[in-house]
Amino acid sequence: MNANHKQYSVAVEFRRGFLDIFPLLLGAIPFAMLLGSLGVQKGLSPLEVSTMSFLVFAGGAQFLAVGMWETPAPVAALVIATLLVNMRHVLMGAALRPLIMDLPLGTRALFVSIHSDETWATALKTGQSRALTVPYVIGLIVPFYFNWPFWGTLGAVFGGLVSEPAMFGADFVFTAVFLCLVVGLWRGRASAPPVIAGGLVALLSYLWLPGVWYVFLGGIAGTLAGAIFWRPEANEPDREAFP
Repeated sequence: MNANHKQYSVAVEFRRGFLDIFPLLLGAIPFAMLLGSLGVQKGLSPLEVSTMSFLVFAGGAQFLAVGMWETPAPVAALVIATLLVNMRHVLMGAALRPLIMDLPLGTRALFVSIHSDETWATALKTGQSRALTVPYVIGLIVPFYFNWPFWGTLGAVFGGLVSEPAMFGADFVFTAVFLCLVVGLWRGRASAPPVIAGGLVALLSYLWLPGVWYVFLGGIAGTLAGAIFWRPEANEPDREAFP
């Protein structure tokens, strides 16, 4: 383990990670319950919804899969569509890599296996100012991981009581979560090019291209804009070696 990670309290760091993700953990609850409700409306059982959430653990891909679900299941179309949606994780992993390379291999493997948009963004923001530690990462990703299938299962069990979730604004939950992530990562003018480029390309792709290309193309556009307009002085804050 890197010396930067030796001087810390395990309990304090775990609690810090949990408290950092807690607001987004709460925000994911209606999102998970909506998925569970939609799943049972498509003919899935609560056990099947729970198993999917544990094994897949990818909200965007799961919503897409549930929306496309029919009997018999269009396996090839489901695989291609969900792969396209989740290709953004390649870009997310590249951004995260410098912040977790000093962590043990097991922690890194666990992180990339069950990280989400929310835990990724939180770790990215924290890692800009201080080194990430093992208990911090565990406190960040593990509660969020178990939170998702728990509330998804409850949504599958009780969600059928609400026939039109959109009437209560449930369809806006996904958008609200990502707006919160953008605001949380905003760092002034340096953040504007990737946000504007990614949003504009995603919008145009959504309007003009079939399927879910807007997810991947928006991510590529934001990454390229960030690389083109990146300036070291605007993007390299001092980091604490350890908390």
